[in-house]
Amino acid sequence: MFRQPMQWFMIVIGSLIYSIGLNGFLIANHLAEGSFVGISVLLLYEFHLPVGLTFLVLNIPLLIVAWRMFGKEFVFKTALGVVGVSVFSELTKFIQIPTHDQLLAALYAGVVTGIGLGLIFRTGGTTGGADIIARILRHRRGMGMGKTLFFIDVIVICLVIIVVGREVAMYSLVALFVSSRVIDFVIEGAQSGKAISIISEKHMDIVTAIHEQLDRGTTLLQATGGYTGQTRQVIHCVVSREEVVRVQRIIHEVDPQAFVTISDVHEIAGEGFTFDDVVTPRRKGVLRKSR
Repeated sequence: MFRQPMQWFMIVIGSLIYSIGLNGFLIANHLAEGSFVGISVLLLYEFHLPVGLTFLVLNIPLLIVAWRMFGKEFVFKTALGVVGVSVFSELTKFIQIPTHDQLLAALYAGVVTGIGLGLIFRTGGTTGGADIIARILRHRRGMGMGKTLFFIDVIVICLVIIVVGREVAMYSLVALFVSSRVIDFVIEGAQSGKAISIISEKHMDIVTAIHEQLDRGTTLLQATGGYTGQTRQVIHCVVSREEVVRVQRIIHEVDPQAFVTISDVHEIAGEGFTFDDVVTPRRKGVLRKSR
C-alpha cells in the first residue's frame, strides 16, 4: 500500500494528529481514552504525571517482549508509533480547545484521534500497549485479539468511572466509538462500496440496463438452487455507495420479483475504481467500456 519510507512518514504524521486530538479535545475537556493512553491520562489527572513519559515507560517492557516474539519490523513500526505519540503528546500540550459541551468535545476527539490512529494502522504500525498484549495472548493462548482489546478497554473505562466519574466515562465511550468508526474509514479508504448479487429470470435485461445506465461492468455466475436443483444465472456487480439506489431502481423497473442481496465492500481496486477506464470492443450490443 505504501513504500517503506512513506510508511515511517505516515506513522509520524498519524502520531502527531492523534496527539493533537488527545490534548486538544480529550485532555482539554477532562475526558479519558482507552488502552494505555487512557491509563496515562488517568495518571495525569490524579498525579500530574506527563502523559508522554508515562505512555513510553508502560510500553518499554512490552516492546522488549514483542521483539523476541514478532521480529524487528513489527517492533520498529510499533516503537515509532509509541515514541511518536510520547513525544508529540508533550509537544502539543499547548493545543487546548475547551468547550462547555463535552459531547461535542467527545465527537471531535473521536474524529481527530481516529484519523491519526487510522493512518498508523494503515501502514501496519500500532501505538503499542493493548495491541501488543493482544498479539502476545493470541500467540501464547490463542485468544482473539478483538476480545482482548475489548477487555482491556473495559478495565480502563471502569477505572475512569472510579477516578473521574460516570459521566466522563460515558462521554469517553462516545469518543472511543467515533474513533473506531473513523479508523475503519481511514484503513478501508475512500474506495469502498457495495457488492450486489441479483437472481432474476430477466437477468440479461438487468445486465444491459446496468451497463448502459451506470456504465458499470457485471459478472454472470452460474448457480444451482439447493431446493429446486434448477440452474440460474446470478448477476454480481460492485458499485459505489451512491450508485446503489440507481441499481435498485433498475432492478425494480425490470423485474420487481428479483432476489437481491447487498453487502459492504471495504476496499475496491481495479478498472472503474482505481485504474483508468479501458475501452473495449462492443459485445452483443451491451458492453461499451470495461470497468
